Amino acid sequence: MFLQIINHGVSSSLLEKVKSGIQELFNMDMEEKKKYCQGQGEGEVEGFGQGFVISEEQKLDWGDMFGLITLPTYLRKPHLFPRLPLPLRDNLEAYSTELKDLTKKILDQMAKALRMESNDMRCVFEEGMQSMRMNYYPPCPQPELAIGLTAHSNASGLTIHLQLNEMEGLQVRKDGTCIPVKPLPNAFIINIGDVLEIVTNGIYCSIKHRATMNSEKERLSIATFLSPKLKGDFGPAPSLLNAESPALFKRIGAIDYLKGFLSHKLDGKSYIDAMRI
Repeated sequence: MFLQIINHGVSSSLLEKVKSGIQELFNMDMEEKKKYCQGQGEGEVEGFGQGFVISEEQKLDWGDMFGLITLPTYLRKPHLFPRLPLPLRDNLEAYSTELKDLTKKILDQMAKALRMESNDMRCVFEEGMQSMRMNYYPPCPQPELAIGLTAHSNASGLTIHLQLNEMEGLQVRKDGTCIPVKPLPNAFIINIGDVLEIVTNGIYCSIKHRATMNSEKERLSIATFLSPKLKGDFGPAPSLLNAESPALFKRIGAIDYLKGFLSHKLDGKSYIDAMRI
């Protein structure tokens, strides 16, 4: 499930400030970037670097990323968010709050559409973890031989994607074909993730997507992920289960789920497939 929304309520002026700030972040010289590099821990994806690197032999995606946890504030790394240059830090603070409100509205509407007990959705995502991944894809001399981001479905519950410049590259999988997504100006692309597929017991399905390259110009984007609250577990919503619709997925602790996802190489929907009963 992919959709674009225009009337999302986030001001265009804030979006423009976030866009320019992220462009400046990737334009910093290497010595400055070293202050924000990823740590050496297993599954570490915060800071500058690459995600899902589990082997020195694997092929890397053609792109750089800057990842960080934005909410709740106590999960922020002290050497990352608090030390971001101004005004980017203040703009990301405002942006994270706006997207927290937006995701709550979207999830409430989804629960209503499915006639779920409202608490079945709230207990999973209330005070859930919000993280951001800023993506930089440089021009590639042979784009047909590289990939910006491997085809995958997102492990989160909901992803809000914002294109930062005019270059296209996001593609979604439909009926076995990769279809380019042409973003509208300042529109958000909403993507259902694996957690929501589990919570809705497969009624809403996450969709594989990837980022492709071009040989002419860099491409930048930012993805904001809403994940379950860490102090709990999740599984198919009880109000959606009955004799005719049994649970299709296991229950799992949120921390165990995220650790498992970050320790694996991206590979389509293989991780959520492992959650099936």
